[in-house]
Amino acid sequence: MKHWVVLLSVGLLSGCATLPRMLGIGDAAAGDAAQRARAAALGLERADCGAPGWAMTGRVALSNGRDGGSAKIEWAQGGGHLRMLLSAPLTRQSWILEADPASASLQGLAHGVESGRDPAQLLRRATGWDIPVNALGCWLRAVAGDTGRFGPAWIEYDGDLLPRRLEQDGWVVDYLAWSQDPFTGLPMPARIHAQRGNDRVRLVIDRWGLE
Repeated sequence: MKHWVVLLSVGLLSGCATLPRMLGIGDAAAGDAAQRARAAALGLERADCGAPGWAMTGRVALSNGRDGGSAKIEWAQGGGHLRMLLSAPLTRQSWILEADPASASLQGLAHGVESGRDPAQLLRRATGWDIPVNALGCWLRAVAGDTGRFGPAWIEYDGDLLPRRLEQDGWVVDYLAWSQDPFTGLPMPARIHAQRGNDRVRLVIDRWGLE
């Protein structure tokens, strides 16, 4: 259970009415316009983090202030269905979270599969961690989630008008490097650092794809 709690905290890493913040006067408007265009190209103009279909594989290193660990992560969503796989190379353990609009299931627990209606509530009940699963479909792609659902969001942009920092729901997510998605041609995050309180996550994305 200890390894499960440590590894699943990666989920804390993951909008329509964001409030841009930049140091340069006038740059905020340009950054906000570029972000709206990028979100629309990703199918996120309505900040619906469950759409459209896409996939990602990567590696994570994380700490919650007491424990730390690393794992491989695979995220895939499409057609209203979400699947997140976490695997620990050293322990050879893996956990699978699957969810759709009506239900969620968690595999890999010592006592078997657990089910529920909401993936975040299921993870909280099974592990004791509060993980905003429903926002990750946006945050991993450097787009804020729906402010009506996840609260106000602020974005800072870099010199290329790409998100440098996103703040929402108490989390600060820094985008440290970018790469080009070979499928869409869009710039996508390559390295992400996220923190809320003692929870810290470092994510290296190896591959973006379509689901």
